[in-house]
Amino acid sequence: MKRIFDLIVACAGITLLSPIILLTALLIRLKLGSPILFKQERPGLQGKIFTLYKFRTMTDERDEKGELLPDHLRLTGFGKLLRKLSLDEFPQLLNVVKGEMSLVGPRPLLVEYLPLYSSQQQKRHNVPPGITGWAQVNGRNAITWEERFELDVWYVENQSFWLDMKILFLTFKKVIMSDGVSHQDYVTMPDFEGNSLKKSN
Repeated sequence: MKRIFDLIVACAGITLLSPIILLTALLIRLKLGSPILFKQERPGLQGKIFTLYKFRTMTDERDEKGELLPDHLRLTGFGKLLRKLSLDEFPQLLNVVKGEMSLVGPRPLLVEYLPLYSSQQQKRHNVPPGITGWAQVNGRNAITWEERFELDVWYVENQSFWLDMKILFLTFKKVIMSDGVSHQDYVTMPDFEGNSLKKSN
């Protein structure tokens, strides 16, 4: 039922939102250049690696050594607007259609975080990752990593169709209010560096 719902909503979303998606892509091409899409490998269900799609929100500015500048220096006002309105997430509807993601589930994080999780935190990979999730509607990027993982695992252990509907409704409300987009002192979230005290190994 969840997969059928995901597929119907994702296909309908791509169709209905196509004017906004195309306009966003055009503006990114004009303001940030090419490529329009940001692609990155992320772990999905059971840690299986897939390619995540997002609209690009940063420039490719580099220092004198040829290395990319810090995120906060490359994120333009236009990029901040895309994130504030969550327009950068629209390409992930393709990931949902492909079956790599769900509309609702723990957000797919970086591959390098995989060996840093405790056994409890690893449960977040027992379900497909989502475009939005329980952690996103309960603080998004404004909460700590530990709080985020606790919320992810709670979702895995309590998931249901009606919980998904609640999360989708709360996500829409969060986007309208632009709540929790950034973590204090960071563009989004600081890097996860592991657990100082793991409850279980």
